[in-house]
Amino acid sequence: MTHLPLSNERRRALQLLGVTAFHWVLASRYAHAQSATAHGPAVQGPEQLRIGYQKSAVNLVILKQQGVLEKRFPGTRVSWLEFPAGPQLLEALSVGSLEFGLTGDSPPVFAQAAGKDLLYVGAEPPKPDSSALLVLKDSPLRTLSDLKGRRIAVQKGSSAHYLLVKAVERAGLQWADIQPVYLTPADARAAFERKSVDAWAIWDPFYAATELAIQPRVLATGRDLASSNNSFYLAARPFVQAHPQVLRVLFEELSRADRLAQEARKDAIKLIADFSGLDAGVVSLFIQRRPSSPVGLLSPATVADQQRVADAFFKLGLIPKPVNVADIVWRPAAAQLAAATSKP
Repeated sequence: MTHLPLSNERRRALQLLGVTAFHWVLASRYAHAQSATAHGPAVQGPEQLRIGYQKSAVNLVILKQQGVLEKRFPGTRVSWLEFPAGPQLLEALSVGSLEFGLTGDSPPVFAQAAGKDLLYVGAEPPKPDSSALLVLKDSPLRTLSDLKGRRIAVQKGSSAHYLLVKAVERAGLQWADIQPVYLTPADARAAFERKSVDAWAIWDPFYAATELAIQPRVLATGRDLASSNNSFYLAARPFVQAHPQVLRVLFEELSRADRLAQEARKDAIKLIADFSGLDAGVVSLFIQRRPSSPVGLLSPATVADQQRVADAFFKLGLIPKPVNVADIVWRPAAAQLAAATSKP
């Protein structure tokens, strides 16, 4: 076979093509390495992982939008189910429709009192500025004591339920002095705007959305009422016993998502707004009120704080029996404990 000589131009073109291909391979390998570093290695997970979340679950929403867990658990069918509030989420968890989910402080207390077999497995730090007791701008109510005899909308068994308990206590009133109207957040806002109720106890992002839309007055926030407003991750007991390593990865990725929410705020706002359909201004407002929220095991102080929530509900007869929160707190073995993230 006769080989024709290459022209100088063709030789330079082939050399350039080879250099470009080499750089492309290096770039591809670098990007793959960066991805592995960003999300950690793949882990053997369960056949399915069903996660319950709400619009307020910033860390979970970021993971959902980024598809991170699908990368960490490649052999697992990861499903995401949205709920309007914590009580509905924990009901699904208790009947085997979920493996893992996030709620505020009150729903686990009601679930435990009802005999649901769940475990507290993780917690985020308090968010006292993220819940409020609202009245309309033209409302005659000016102080907490003005709540006497008034109709107040609240999701039963939600974190806002405990906020209302604290408000009544701070006002020097009895629970029987008010008229709680138990409504989901969407129904509560409608009732609030048409003045079917006199006040509304609610949390973000519903609080932020209402604040920007109709400029209500704030009678009190969680900070005003010394209501910590902790957030808890709960899981079904069989899932925890069978897959403790999955919880470690979940904590790791949830804390990583929180860093994105803190350090890349614009990116986080877009991810959450795209998912929720909420206006970016609403998302920005409620994230501003949210402190850094890495996920870790429950500390003794967090358990004690949660016990105060449980005791308050029992004292008022809002749950049928006293509960000992510590009885359903996950206490992993020492090796698992060392692998978990720092306590909130």
